[in-house]
Parts: sequence; structure tokens; C-alpha cells
Amino acid sequence: MKSLRQYILEAREAKRAIGHFNVSNTEMISGVFNAAKKLNTAVIIGLSEGERDFVGVHQSVALVRSLRDKFDFPVFINADHTYSLDRVCEAIDAGFDSVIFDGAKLSFEENVEVTKQCVDYAKKSGRDVLVEGELGFIGQSSKVLDSIPDGVDLDSGLTLPLVAKQFVEETGVDLFAPAVGNFHGMLRGGRDPNLNTERISEIKQTINAPLVLHGASGNSDADIQNAIKEGISIVHVSTEIRVAYRKALALSLQENPDEVAPYKYLKGSVMAVEKLVEEKIRLF
Repeated sequence: MKSLRQYILEAREAKRAIGHFNVSNTEMISGVFNAAKKLNTAVIIGLSEGERDFVGVHQSVALVRSLRDKFDFPVFINADHTYSLDRVCEAIDAGFDSVIFDGAKLSFEENVEVTKQCVDYAKKSGRDVLVEGELGFIGQSSKVLDSIPDGVDLDSGLTLPLVAKQFVEETGVDLFAPAVGNFHGMLRGGRDPNLNTERISEIKQTINAPLVLHGASGNSDADIQNAIKEGISIVHVSTEIRVAYRKALALSLQENPDEVAPYKYLKGSVMAVEKLVEEKIRLF
């Protein structure tokens, strides 16, 4: 089986993107995997620090690896938004295929310093672990929002191409996540503002590392496709999955008020996640 690195580079060459879908439990893992397997497309399953704490760091790796090994299928696992070197090392030691150090709220110098330490640790692991760096604050909460998150500036907060170049060169990251008009979460009752695809193109032309789009929930299909066309190679989706899961669960409990078997009333949630992920993969 090809490595995650190879799949990402092939996607970039073809001007396509690999879907990265966050999960919080085994039901979500099943939904994401079922959709990817149905479409025979490589996929990345991501878990934030909170999601890893809930599912289990080693347990989540074991679950994803069991699917990869049993079905000989390219499903990979990523340690999403990790805020300390210790937790990056924890994820690498547990067997994650990739990890994101999120130092976007640090000074540039501090971000570079810790990100480089993450890269150095990954290189010593003996595996091809990809390290992603992030530059530009895009919020930290994957939920439905009434307004753009505090601290996020969709104009002056955009990542500058030359600063991105310096960051990538000094850290040696394998993947790079810029701020390009995106933010975590999604606005209630409407579409998120358009992404700055011109800035995506400028950054792509300036650095060699594949680009990652975070916070893609809430953006229009056309917006996402334009971002991929201009250089995005991985697209992260989380909030939309959570919303679909919760809506299906609420409906199932409403329609079956006396049902107490989780494997029965959670079927709808698995199917809702699968349906949404299938739609996203086809889009990417």
C-alpha cells in the first residue's frame, strides 16, 4: 500500500484533495470508512486532542489500523490540532500517521521553534510520520456559530506568502495549513464568507509543502472546489459531521422513544455521517 505522503502528492498533482474527517467515537469512524470504501478513495480520519482523550489515543490508532489491515484499504489517522510538544510525541509514539502542531496563537519565533522540535521527533520515529504546521489563527471551536470567532480576522489575518515560505523552510514541515479566509466552526443559518483563493494560489507558488484547508464546514461547494483548484491538497471537515450525527440521533430517539439499545438507535447517525462524507469525497 502506498504511504499517506504518496497519496497526498498524487492528489496535489491531479488538483484533487484528500478528505480529512474528524470523529469522536467508533460510530463516526464506521461512517467515514464506509463512505471512503464505497468510493474506493483514500481517506484521513482525524481526532483532536479532546476526541483522542475520549476515544483513547492508542485505541483510536488500533481501530483505524484494524480497518486498514483487514480490508487492505488506505485509511489513515491524523492527530488533529495538537497544542504541545508532549502531545505531539504521544501521538507519534502511539502510531498516528500524521500530526498537526497548532502554534497559531504563539509568536512566529515560538511557533517555528516548537514545530521544528515536532519535525525532529517525527524523523526519529522510524516511520514516515507527516508533520503539519499552522500559521494564522482561525479559531479553535468546531461548532455552529452566531458570528466569526473572536480573534479571527478574515482580512489582515491572512497568511503572507513570504512568511509561509520562511516558516516552512525553517521548520521542515511536510504539510502547511494557512489562514486564507477560513475558520473553525460554521455560521448558523448561512454560508461562511468566501475563501481567498488568490492567497491560496500565491502561497502554493511560494512553498513546496502541500496545503491543508481547515474549517471547511459551511463553505459552498464552489468555494471548496476553487480552493482545491488553486492548490489545496487536504480538506478538513468536522462541524458538519457533528451536526449530521446529532440531528440523526435526535430523530432516531424521537421516533423510537422506548429503544434503549445503542446499536439500534445509532444506526441513523452512522448512515448520516456516511452520506455526508460520501458527498464531500465526491466534491473533492
